[in-house]
Order: sequence, then C-alpha cells, then structure tokens
Amino acid sequence: MTPPSVHATTTVPEDEPRYRRNRESITRDQQTVLRGARVAVVGLGGLGGATVEILARIGIGALTLVDGDRFEATNLNRQLLCTEKNLGRLKAEAAAERISRINAAVAVRCVPHHLDPGNAVELIGGSHLVMDCLDNLPTRFMVQAAARQLGIPMVSAAVAGTAGQLTLIEPGDPGLEAVYGPAEAAPERGAEIRLGVLPQTVIALASLACNEALKRLLGIGAGLRGKLLLVDLLDNRFDIVEI
Repeated sequence: MTPPSVHATTTVPEDEPRYRRNRESITRDQQTVLRGARVAVVGLGGLGGATVEILARIGIGALTLVDGDRFEATNLNRQLLCTEKNLGRLKAEAAAERISRINAAVAVRCVPHHLDPGNAVELIGGSHLVMDCLDNLPTRFMVQAAARQLGIPMVSAAVAGTAGQLTLIEPGDPGLEAVYGPAEAAPERGAEIRLGVLPQTVIALASLACNEALKRLLGIGAGLRGKLLLVDLLDNRFDIVEI
C-alpha cells in the first residue's frame, strides 16, 4: 500500500515571520506541505517530549499525541515536558498545552491513553507518518503493525546511556524484526535498563528522528529506509548499517 500523500489546503504566507528563519533551508512550498502534514507521536516521555517540541516549531500542521502515563520524579532528568510542578500530570495533556503555547496553528489531538492492539489503528489512523518514541519493545511492535495496516511509514528511535539508534520503516519492510528479532521473542525493554537514559542522548536522537520525518514528508535527502543509524555520543561515532 502506498502511504498517503501530503496535501495542504492553505498556503503559508510568504511574509509569515514564524517560519522566516526556515526559509533558506525549507522553501515556502515545502513549508506548505508541512502545514498539511498529520503526524502521530506515540510515547511522550524523553524522546516524545523533544519530538513534539521540534515538530510544532517546524510547522507540522496536525499532531496526534498518544500516551497514558503521568509524570513522575524519575522523568525529571531527561523529559522536557516534565517539571517539578507537573509531577503526576498526564503527559499527553502537558504535551498538548506545550504545543498550544508554541504554535497555536497546530491542530492537536490529545490521547491520554495507552496504545494497545485493539485501539492502535484507530489512534494513529489519518496520519501521514507515525513517530515511535516508546520505551518498550512490545508496544513498538504494536505501532509497527498498525502502521503497516494503515500503509504509513514509521520513524523509530531508541536510546540507552550515551548511545542511540534510528531507522525509517516503510509498509512492507522487515522493520523492527530485522533489529530485534521476532516480536514474540523480543524482551520488554532494551539496554536502557542497564545503561540508563541521559538527556543529551534523548535530545540528540529526537532531533535526528524529526529530521528523518521531515525528509520523508518532503521527499528530500538520504533516508534511513533499510538502514539503522547507530549513535555513540561517548566516542563521537555515527555509523549506518544495512538491516
């Protein structure tokens, strides 16, 4: 199935100051495409919080925010949306409020519920692309299954300590199975259990993931389909392997 094309109904005004600093790298026509894009972000913790910040600022027109968790004190070291004042608050609601303060033109669908096999297709349906910002493998596979059924691409990022990885999965690709093995044999969590999660790694991988999403939506640049970007911030290594 071919992923849906992005079509904007409203052209971005040439003199709109919000996107003026984008202009040398993103044309007015490309900015209009982004305005017409609908992106689902599943998981609104470290990766997801930084991701929605970037996507709202760059001008994605509609964001679906999916996460049933609430903030807790252990989130404070890495999650941009988490503050001491909003401990206990639903992450999806905090993300929606943050977007409204950044860019009121972004249409937000707030889903303060966990994604599961029964609701996954409904929750991310209508999106042109889905961002996997999760912290557990079973739910990652659920998102991938829904994206395959809907015929949309998925950008998947993961972090552990000072390392991270990123890939772009199109419908029909081997996808997460090529990275983790069969879904039924995958552990619930990865190396972050041993290595922890650091804020600089989270923000770096979220930035790379958003960049990959923008390239896919605009049809520009070299993408990571069929490839896995491996990032090691400790040794300043960036490697790409075929998957």
